[in-house]
Amino acid sequence: SAVAESTEPSSEGPVEKDDSKYRVGGAVSDAYVDPSKHAVSGQELKAQGFEYDQESLTYELVWSDEFDYEGEPDPEKWGYDVGGGGWGNHELQYYTKAENASVADGVLTIQARKEQVGFYEYTSSRLVTRQKGDWLYCKVEVSAKLPRGKGTWPAIWMLPTDWEYGDWPASGEIDIMEHVGYDQDVIVQSVHSTKYHAANSKSGSYKIEGVSDEFHTYSVEWLPDKIIFSVDGEEKYTYDPNKLSKQPTKAIWPYDKRMHLLINLAFGGDWGGARGIDDSYFPVDYYIDYVRVYQSPEIMELTGQTLEK
Repeated sequence: SAVAESTEPSSEGPVEKDDSKYRVGGAVSDAYVDPSKHAVSGQELKAQGFEYDQESLTYELVWSDEFDYEGEPDPEKWGYDVGGGGWGNHELQYYTKAENASVADGVLTIQARKEQVGFYEYTSSRLVTRQKGDWLYCKVEVSAKLPRGKGTWPAIWMLPTDWEYGDWPASGEIDIMEHVGYDQDVIVQSVHSTKYHAANSKSGSYKIEGVSDEFHTYSVEWLPDKIIFSVDGEEKYTYDPNKLSKQPTKAIWPYDKRMHLLINLAFGGDWGGARGIDDSYFPVDYYIDYVRVYQSPEIMELTGQTLEK
């Protein structure tokens, strides 16, 4: 009924509840939101509907560079992003082609130097596999020894090849390893998307001793519904869009388009130079022992792809 009696005793007798003031029974709260009016259509939903046993997945090597040769990086596997302009982060270096990247003694070396190129006082290199190595869902492993020095900013990361969802950050970014010289031995692994990017990116940060003294393996397992980051075979951070939203869209999961790999050494910039720079270390070397990319036949079949080696 519209009127209910209180079960609590009162000196003034039973208390009546006025339905015009209190929402009771079948009345609807003014704050109620009809979920059917805000549901995401099936075409817009991302990272859902994939059934597989992660523990039983197998992987096959589909692309690699062991750097078991001498000279410039293999042109069949590597291209370069060239130039200056800060690269969106007010970085100080000018990226050359192979002038700052060479292969010898089983390793790739990217060297940052203090030398003038036009208006720029520093040079380095940014290697990319774009149009030479592009994948949709894969496992990447890179063995690297990182440079020292305040201002250095080495990275191993992935960007979209086709930018189908729009310019950065709409089409996504996967950072397999980032390190800044002022925060020695701290590794950051992260993702960037429309909803989560820049200072609001989703990431893991952890202390890894001796990153500039010895090689460590930085890896990512990119699956159709989650991204798992590891260091030296130990899982460190997992980006799971279904834990962030019941209806994930491209705003948090643009990671269903092919991407390529980048390896670079920046200097200065918004993060690398956040606590100043010190070029007394120069030249500085960033060593890569190997790069290996694997794909899972089970995931490829599940997502309608063909495993090509």
